[in-house]
Amino acid sequence: MLAAFGAPIRRDGDRVSVTAAALRGHEVRVCGDISSAAFLLAAAAGMPGSELTIEHVGLNPTRTAFLDVPRALGAEVDVRQTGEDTGEPVGAVTVRGRRLRGVRIGGSLIPRVIDELPVLCVIATAAEGETVISDAAELRVKESDRIAVIARGLRALGGEVEERPDGLTVYSSRLHGGRVASAGDHRIAMAFAVAGLLAGGPVTVEGAESIAVSFPEFTRVLRDVVAQKGVHRKS
Repeated sequence: MLAAFGAPIRRDGDRVSVTAAALRGHEVRVCGDISSAAFLLAAAAGMPGSELTIEHVGLNPTRTAFLDVPRALGAEVDVRQTGEDTGEPVGAVTVRGRRLRGVRIGGSLIPRVIDELPVLCVIATAAEGETVISDAAELRVKESDRIAVIARGLRALGGEVEERPDGLTVYSSRLHGGRVASAGDHRIAMAFAVAGLLAGGPVTVEGAESIAVSFPEFTRVLRDVVAQKGVHRKS
């Protein structure tokens, strides 16, 4: 981005140098955030027959590891780069819901999907078998203890979950409606909103106002996506 504004930048191996210079104006079109899009894409992945395309989303390879998980679970994921904005690759992501199967998530993948793990736990309830998440102790010290909060919330909705110090095991479960606490954590609140689409009854998320921290329009966008039948809510 600095280069687009005229800053002289020199790269030498793992070293980057920037020389002081006057910057010039530049038009920037801000692309969609893949971490925010993840909640909508995960919703589509969790429901067979659903299809959702999100356009003009950022595709920086350091941010797109999340897409590998729905793909491994069995969803169909297509990524199409359409260009670059201020040096960042952008494009369209399409997810088609298919029958899912449990997977193991751990090791070097965890730091690259740490923010998306709550919603991945939610859709893992729709997968056959078990999904094991390990090496994710960092979740304990996010905006909430996300391991404990997601486990407690899924159990409140009928999910079968085993909590461990560094992660969870999520078993195939038929979710029902209920009331869950988000602990004031925006990503937990959005994850349980997605659970409301998978559940057999209404889900009330306490503390959902926290969503405004990162995605103020989330509720409206999710409602619009469902209304357009990109995501088919279970009834």
